[in-house]
Amino acid sequence: MTGSENVYEERLGTDRMLPLVLKMALPAVAAQVVNLLYNIVDRIYIGHIPGIGTDALAGVGVTSSVIILISAFSAIVSGGGAPLAAIALGQGNRDRAERILGNGFILLILFTVIISALSYIFMEPVLLFTGASGNTIGYATDYLSIYLTGTVFVQISVGLNTFINTQGRPGIAMLSTILGAVMNIILDPIFIFALDMGVRGAAVATVISQACSAAWVLRFLFSKKASLNLAWKYMKPDKRIVMSIFGLGVSPFIMAGTESLVGFVLNTNLKHFGDIYVSALAVMQSAMQFGSAPLTGFAQGFIPISSYNYGHGNMERVKECFKVSVSIMFSFNAVLMILMILFPQVVASAFTNDRELIGCIERMMPCFLSGMTIFGLQRACQNTFIALGQAKISLFIALLRKVILLVPLAIVLPEFWGVTGVFAAEGIADATAAICCTAIFMITFPKILRKASSRK
Repeated sequence: MTGSENVYEERLGTDRMLPLVLKMALPAVAAQVVNLLYNIVDRIYIGHIPGIGTDALAGVGVTSSVIILISAFSAIVSGGGAPLAAIALGQGNRDRAERILGNGFILLILFTVIISALSYIFMEPVLLFTGASGNTIGYATDYLSIYLTGTVFVQISVGLNTFINTQGRPGIAMLSTILGAVMNIILDPIFIFALDMGVRGAAVATVISQACSAAWVLRFLFSKKASLNLAWKYMKPDKRIVMSIFGLGVSPFIMAGTESLVGFVLNTNLKHFGDIYVSALAVMQSAMQFGSAPLTGFAQGFIPISSYNYGHGNMERVKECFKVSVSIMFSFNAVLMILMILFPQVVASAFTNDRELIGCIERMMPCFLSGMTIFGLQRACQNTFIALGQAKISLFIALLRKVILLVPLAIVLPEFWGVTGVFAAEGIADATAAICCTAIFMITFPKILRKASSRK
């Protein structure tokens, strides 16, 4: 490997921090925002289908729990393997980095087979348990049965894209996501309205778009342009590497997977109050994703920088990277969430013309999103733990927000506050988890860096 070939990696340890973080993060943020349009555009178009929009929106909203769970498996590789590969590159161990990439690819194929089989077998009972009703189950099964045909594309495009970022090539990673999202925006109205396929058309458009993203990612990683190649010789399963990917990747998996669990719990409770509240949750979760997706993208940008410098032994740059990242992530997220809380009708109107549904969202949005105003703190701290290979701490924080706090609150609070309690559970859990995560980080981060410095 010549110096010109890995210059993109070397800049992670040499360039000025603020411009470097922005250069790495902004393409990933753009990619995440555009990628979010996969679901949001689907829901906007579906919500405006004449006559069936509100019920169809509820049906597709119910499928989101299954779809999030599918993507969560790819996070084991993207969130566990990519930081480990970056640390290995920082240590000068390119062979290990490429074996991590190769084993990650094999894991994604394995996940595809298992997930697809189980999802088809248990599709209808899971959807009914999640919150589908007699009025919405047909729309849910129509959408999900087609979406599942593209599981392999989801696993590859989401699971391997972060390895492009690890090579210091955020622009390439961004283009893979934008390609699929733009195609989805173009194809949605064609399949939904022009071809009169309705909900099934939205799913077909999504599968085609995801296939294009996956093809772009594979084309780059198999090419000579990649400094970290996806090569057949590195795909032989290595138990130690697979276990290390799982060890660190279980935290991002739980971060994503518990979103699915929460969908099960919230929708199950809400269906007792009426389908309109399930529709409202679908809209509000889209609004929440619009705030959290840029944070995910920003994390994809700064994690390779932190991981590389941590592996290289440059702790001052690790600290500098965190300071820059937490300032930007907290400020951006707080402003965006406050605007949504103040103007919920603007968000609601984008998804539906149903005045009853808009009124429901206006009432519930403030308590649902209130805890998200400080969520930028948690994402910065938690992803820094992941970047430094701190699997146990990041795992606890991932469990804290959704499993330890939100699920019990979503079950208990409706007993006292009715349907408002279901939505308030999200806000209370988000705020509490962010405060706890920040406190844990302030205590443990200096210790981690001192321990790493003593090994130099």
